[in-house]
Amino acid sequence: MKYLAWILGLFVAAAAIAITSRFPAYVLLVYPPYRIEVSFTLFVALLLLGFLAVYWLVRLVVGVFQLPAYVKKFRHDRVQARIRKLLDEELGAYFEGRYADSEKAATRAMKLGDTSGFHRIIAARSAHELREYRKRDAYLSDAQDNKAGDSTLRLMTTGKFLLDQHDARGALDTLQELRDSGVTGHVGALALELKAHQQAGNWDEVLNVLYQLEKRGAVDATQASHLRQQAWLGKIRQQNDLTGLTRCLKNIPAEFKRRGKIAAAAARALIQFGGDSIALQLLTDSLNAQWDSELVALYGDCKSGDVVAQIKQAEKWLAQNSQDAGLLLALGKLCLHQQIWGKAQNYLDASISISPSHAAYAALGDLAERMGKPGEALKYRQQALRIKEG
Repeated sequence: MKYLAWILGLFVAAAAIAITSRFPAYVLLVYPPYRIEVSFTLFVALLLLGFLAVYWLVRLVVGVFQLPAYVKKFRHDRVQARIRKLLDEELGAYFEGRYADSEKAATRAMKLGDTSGFHRIIAARSAHELREYRKRDAYLSDAQDNKAGDSTLRLMTTGKFLLDQHDARGALDTLQELRDSGVTGHVGALALELKAHQQAGNWDEVLNVLYQLEKRGAVDATQASHLRQQAWLGKIRQQNDLTGLTRCLKNIPAEFKRRGKIAAAAARALIQFGGDSIALQLLTDSLNAQWDSELVALYGDCKSGDVVAQIKQAEKWLAQNSQDAGLLLALGKLCLHQQIWGKAQNYLDASISISPSHAAYAALGDLAERMGKPGEALKYRQQALRIKEG
């Protein structure tokens, strides 16, 4: 637009000169005792030249006064360009795993006067990866300010560092500080909180945070199912009596209760606390829903009041799973408990022929000892020990 105005101005001036040249006119300037008479065309030309001279003189004066500010801005822009280049260097080095180079680039950027916390956080992360924790903490301390973005970045980074050092309590306190600052529903913070509760064994909180992440679409269904299973397993292992364990099992959804890992952990805990009948029902329901060789092996450890009924149920399963070493082991243990020596020997030998195991050899050792064969018992136990150590 500026150049267009200049071009239009030149055209107007040319037109004015052309018109005045066809109709001569004069301008008389009187300043006693002087009289100056000039043509109108020359007067207009001199007037324009004078205007241009004044205009450029004013611009020159303004430029002289603005020179310090211009120089300051030029230097500032040059420093910012160097800082941006250093930022590219430090990020590239960090993600390439060159943590020492990343820290050096971040330090140079800070020395250039950049006051943002970003370079300090990158330097802290690099120092953390290099296990230079004093330097890391110094960078984090230096990153403290009142800017909300920098504060969030610092607290998130601090929480991650504490988790890496397995300080779940410290990480949870840091994340609480983040919430107190007004940052709520932050997906990244929730993910860190989930890990912190997992480390601390706060399985109820794990389930709660996992639900929040699922609502925000931050975790897929497969991962959520795995994490939920892990949480229920953790809750089962935390129980220290039969009452607490049965209460916990009532809260587990049926879909998860029938899963092999959960059913196995629950059955072992129930057997340990004397809840064999509950364990037996749990194992039966789970095995009828989905067969699991590891799970059926526990079936033989349940000492219910009716072992004969257990043997009949296991033999029904055997019709469909005749080559299952775990089922044969369970039948061998049940027959051993019921003092059916011959069948116990046959089932345990069959289990070992399919898949030798420490439990099967140990059971054969018990059988040989009960049958008054200490030599055979010692041999079986030595074999069981070799498998366990192997």
